[in-house]
Amino acid sequence: MRLALQLLGVVVAVLLTGAMFGTAGWTRPPVRSEQTGFRGTGMVQVQNPRTLDARIEAQAAPAPQDPAPPGGEPATQTYQNVKVLTDLSTDQFNRVMASITEWVAPEQGCAYCHNVENMADDSVYAKTVARSMLRMVRHINADWKNHVGETGVTCYTCHRGNPVPQAVWHNNPGPPHAQGFAARDGGQNHPAPEAGLTSLNYDPYKDLLGDKDVDQNAVRVAAKTALPTSPSKPLQTTERTYALMIHMAEGLGVNCTYCHNSRAFFSWEESTPKRVTAWHGIRMVRDINGNFIEPLTPVLPEARLGPEGDPPKANCTTCHQGLAKPLNGAQMLKDYPELAGGPMPKAP
Repeated sequence: MRLALQLLGVVVAVLLTGAMFGTAGWTRPPVRSEQTGFRGTGMVQVQNPRTLDARIEAQAAPAPQDPAPPGGEPATQTYQNVKVLTDLSTDQFNRVMASITEWVAPEQGCAYCHNVENMADDSVYAKTVARSMLRMVRHINADWKNHVGETGVTCYTCHRGNPVPQAVWHNNPGPPHAQGFAARDGGQNHPAPEAGLTSLNYDPYKDLLGDKDVDQNAVRVAAKTALPTSPSKPLQTTERTYALMIHMAEGLGVNCTYCHNSRAFFSWEESTPKRVTAWHGIRMVRDINGNFIEPLTPVLPEARLGPEGDPPKANCTTCHQGLAKPLNGAQMLKDYPELAGGPMPKAP
């Protein structure tokens, strides 16, 4: 009997070791823990220095283009059909165009957005998309400082050299399922990367990040009182919120306690200041998805649309890509004041 148990233990150890090296969700040492709150309360951030260093190295910001000389002829006098960057000089405009090519379409070049035979022509759909995205970038930098601060964003923050950012999402209709009374599964029990391969809701984005008119308290499911004072939210709503929280933690490469206090996750008074930044970030994502990306649906070709005919939209990973600060906090906007929003300062 003892020998059988020993053999069983060896088999289990071998299987676990194989799982650690062969499946997702495991990591090997070293693992570093950093205390972020009162001792003994679980307020700790856990990182693997090896994988963290690899993510940081992969997300280095590109060197900026040489700054444009001050003054000069307005871009609207040099070029026809300039509709967004109307406050820039010709040199500033050219600098931004060269940077966008590097950030978004380095292989395709100017022809990705323009008819190179007539640069003023609007026949290429990507040009319409680019205009909307430029408005969005300026809007974020001017009106969402509660989330992006003075670091701001540029086209590269999301695109990283790709015409379509790599971390985008579409509405997820889920796998084929039964019809009639058996059709409703609440989005559960279909493990998906969006929910950390758990059985939680496989599409937490559609309602919580894709609907700009959603109830501003839709994410909150924790009660504020000891006893119920109103009808509670269903369990499926709670699971959808937890799926979104898993996405946020993985998208930023952090633990839950990066924003929340381990003693009382619901309490704002006991949360870290980063929770406020995240609160604004959720609303910023709803804003850009609803007001800048969704309206582009009629413009995009069918190949760019999801299974439900919706455009590729943003979530936390789109910018953060596994780091608490996109591009590890690189302040690209200071090198590109043309994208800051509002009128450009006049040359002295």
